[in-house]
Amino acid sequence: MKINEIFCSVQGEGHYTGTPAVFVRTSGCNLTCAFCDTMHNEGQEMSIDDIVNECLRFQPRHAVITGGEPSLQRELSALVDALHNANFYVQIETNGTHPLPAGIDWVTCSPKSLSGIAIQHPHELKVVYQGQDMLPYETLFQADIYSLQPCDTGNAERNKEIIAATIEYVLSHPRWNLSLQTHKFLGIR
Repeated sequence: MKINEIFCSVQGEGHYTGTPAVFVRTSGCNLTCAFCDTMHNEGQEMSIDDIVNECLRFQPRHAVITGGEPSLQRELSALVDALHNANFYVQIETNGTHPLPAGIDWVTCSPKSLSGIAIQHPHELKVVYQGQDMLPYETLFQADIYSLQPCDTGNAERNKEIIAATIEYVLSHPRWNLSLQTHKFLGIR
């Protein structure tokens, strides 16, 4: 598998915010998003055993497979199985454009577009909010948890506007929870 990096931190966003985790960042993505804040294109080929052994160097047994877009990796199913065999709880963060293997403990789907969606029943739907109409998301997806995350545009004034609009939206639509990128506030990965 092509892996960008493996590191230990706390989950900074979504349902598992604050949870100690080992992050397995895969390389590459099938989308190009203007607001993407992840440098994921570089990477090295690693065997499944090498990935698991690297994860085992850290204490948390919560693994977050992220990217880029992890569903593009051909050996994703084997990695999930190997992490389970090493007693990891496996969470995946995906844009939802490709099917996922069975057996993932927690699927966080963060669609960047509503076209080409292959996952409609994630555990968590996490939408990056920029003021878009949310009804199509509520119609297309059936999730256990709905999270709305203000888009970080890199512009402080625009970010304040988006945060205010996101808070206003969740207050008037209580199905949605506010998700903040707390790792950015804390200055960690």
